[in-house]
Parts: sequence; C-alpha cells; structure tokens
Amino acid sequence: MRSPQEIARSPDLLVTMGGEDGGAFKVRYGRQWLKVIASWGRGWDHVSVSLDHRSPTWAEMEHVKRLFFRPDEVAMQLHVAESDHINLHPNCLHLWRSQNESIPLPPKELV
Repeated sequence: MRSPQEIARSPDLLVTMGGEDGGAFKVRYGRQWLKVIASWGRGWDHVSVSLDHRSPTWAEMEHVKRLFFRPDEVAMQLHVAESDHINLHPNCLHLWRSQNESIPLPPKELV
C-alpha cells in the first residue's frame, strides 16, 4: 500500500481523519465524492469504499485501488462464506491485500 504521505499528495483526495494505522478520506471521481476508510495493520492493507445512494462501480473501485496501492500490488475483493458475512453498510465494497503473502493469480490469458 502507498504510504500515507504518498496518498495525501493526490489532488483527488481530502483527508478527513488520519492516524498511524489508517484514516478516513473523501476521494473525487468525476463529480462524485467517494467515502473511503483505509487501514494498514494486523498483516493486511484494507480499503473500504462507499456512497450513500448506491454501491461503487468497478471504475470507481479501480480509481481508489490505483490511488491507495502501488502499481505492482495486487488487491482483491472477497466474497466470504455466508457464515462469515457481515454487512454494516449496504453500499460499501472492500479491497484487501495481505502484507505477508502473495495473492495467487490465474494465468494471465484467463484474466
């Protein structure tokens, strides 16, 4: 994940609250402001993205991914087992990246 200093340099970002292990941000995408919470502790980089009236689009999630993660980093959205599913916000999607293990990827021709 990019450092807080790198992230804060983006002209598309407003920091609303930040600390050593994460922060709350507003990220501009076109005319839309996305609500973003980022954290980088306990072995994981995590970014949640939400809007009040709908879930973020793929393009909006990709914009946030490029802002918060380095070009060579792979981040993922997870669809966990139903028994592990927690939904505190109906219009929120998440990006995850392990700090200790590489995410297995399919062959490039299948992506």
